[in-house]
Amino acid sequence: MRAHLRKFTFADRLRRLRSAGALLAVLVVAGCSTAGPDTGGSGGAWQPGTAAPSASPTVAATVSLTATGDIILGNAPDRLPPNDGEGFFDEVRPELAADLVMGNLEEPLTVDTGTGKCGADSTNCYQFRAPPEYAAHLRDGGFGLLNLANNHGNDFGSKGLENTRQALEQYELAHTGAPDQITVVDVRGVQVAVVGFSSYAWSNPLTDIPAGEQVVAKAAEQADLVVVQVHMGAEGADKTQVKPGTEQYLGENRGDPVRFAKAMIDAGADLIVGHGPHVLRGMEFYQGRLIAYSLGNFAGGGNTLNRSGRLGWGGVLKVSLQPDGTWDGGSFASTRMDESGLPTVDPDGRGLGLVRELSAADFPDTGAVFDDQGKISLP
Repeated sequence: MRAHLRKFTFADRLRRLRSAGALLAVLVVAGCSTAGPDTGGSGGAWQPGTAAPSASPTVAATVSLTATGDIILGNAPDRLPPNDGEGFFDEVRPELAADLVMGNLEEPLTVDTGTGKCGADSTNCYQFRAPPEYAAHLRDGGFGLLNLANNHGNDFGSKGLENTRQALEQYELAHTGAPDQITVVDVRGVQVAVVGFSSYAWSNPLTDIPAGEQVVAKAAEQADLVVVQVHMGAEGADKTQVKPGTEQYLGENRGDPVRFAKAMIDAGADLIVGHGPHVLRGMEFYQGRLIAYSLGNFAGGGNTLNRSGRLGWGGVLKVSLQPDGTWDGGSFASTRMDESGLPTVDPDGRGLGLVRELSAADFPDTGAVFDDQGKISLP
């Protein structure tokens, strides 16, 4: 049972807050990092805070979290957004607003380290990087935490990954995704742990479910709420459906999304935020917890992402949770990438229509229910 996996109750957390005061965001390591020199693991490094310390030990009755899918700010040196990215997220910032705003950063923020993964003779190889100072655009958009566990996080090697962490920290943005990394953020007195997973060596392991369960269980001991960010599933315009079993892409094991997500909830997770297929997928509830299997493409500055058809649709997921993980409401707002790859609100609501259709088709008994405004309800 989930309750047996949590060492501390919410009442315990409240007592600890009263005795110690509210905490700034910190990076907690669940055991020693297993990352070697080529994986860019960040072991026991501390991170800057993303939320101001509370003036009192009052704990919020609910906290709001927003999340997006894949974010590429541009591709240096010659595929960068207009105005050097100024106002990158202005069109969607009202939709992003929440106590904690999360996104999947699908590229390093780094100078050219000379270790790009695509050689001069490479074909069908994609590598991305944006200038380190572009972290300011994420901050200005309202983001507080970025997931780095994905297939492009290591495009410029371990040095590029470390440069990314430093760039985010310079602008007081938290990050997660390194092996054994549990990032804990104080959100209005509620401790929220975020853990990033993918099928690559520089992240927590998507394909080793028992190891993932251990990390999530440790996170559940250290925080009130646990959010899993996970880059999983095959890619492509035709990969919108969620089916049981392992998914492969270009010979890579991209995980078993259903099995992984449910195992992480059984281990103590309160919300699963998926991305990776570059298209939207359905959502379902399991044990009262929401699983969003993919939030699609959110931003591809400099036209770095294919935005044709469904590949151009994304969305902002907003969830409100009580400190014990109980669902308190949610919504989904449709977005699309404009001609420059910047995220904008989609007035036609095509993403919402697709997610509603897929949720009902793929999860007839457990699928999330959406009204015409995007409000999410349990089945």
